[in-house]
Amino acid sequence: MDKVMIVTGGSRGIGAATSVLAAQRGYAVCVNYVHDRAAAIDVVAIIEHAGGRALAIPGDVAREDDVVNLFAEADRAFGPVTALVNNAGILGAQQRVEEMDAARLNRILSTNVTGSFICAREAIKRMSTRHGGTGGAIVNLSSVAARLGAPGEYVDYAASKGAIDTLTIGLAREVATEGIRVNAVRPGIIYTDIHASGGDPDRVERLKDTVPMRRGGAAAEVAAAVVWLLTDEASYVTGAIIDVAGGR
Repeated sequence: MDKVMIVTGGSRGIGAATSVLAAQRGYAVCVNYVHDRAAAIDVVAIIEHAGGRALAIPGDVAREDDVVNLFAEADRAFGPVTALVNNAGILGAQQRVEEMDAARLNRILSTNVTGSFICAREAIKRMSTRHGGTGGAIVNLSSVAARLGAPGEYVDYAASKGAIDTLTIGLAREVATEGIRVNAVRPGIIYTDIHASGGDPDRVERLKDTVPMRRGGAAAEVAAAVVWLLTDEASYVTGAIIDVAGGR
């Protein structure tokens, strides 16, 4: 049976690095994106140039219909998914809690939390032995912000990642007898463009000396942990949350 992976938010940063590495490990990869089709096509081109198989599929994980379509497109292209990386995530401009409105909170939670739940739902329907599947693995992207709280910056984002930690633990136990492993990776301060979307493009440089290893991380370093958790090398690992944060 083919190894088929969906990477949400796969066109940039950690998602792109995960997509490329997974393809090198033999997965057919569905590179999901919302707006930047060109970036997703670039990731697909890198994979195909190296002899792998990949497809760029648009869809906003905050929209249930888009998620259903994403998995249907993957089915048609490569067959049922055997690995899911819930990587898509957003944050807002840095704010204190008393400055946040409901629209911002709902936007963050619908993408970061609801999107991960709905993607997991669709993956389980295909992977679970309870539904006739042959098993699989899910990795959720959390953040060390779930532990640290991101005060004065992104408490809402941190809270959404706390929810991802709980989803990981609960879902891992729920499907443990159905051939599905569920784990999470908590990146620390990583060189990606998500910081610019929060209005602080130099955040890694500003904070890297607060990290015990005194440097920011690379997307490829996070991707290595994600892909390991999806492979048979991690066959007895479920419900785990691995920090990739330089000791922070």
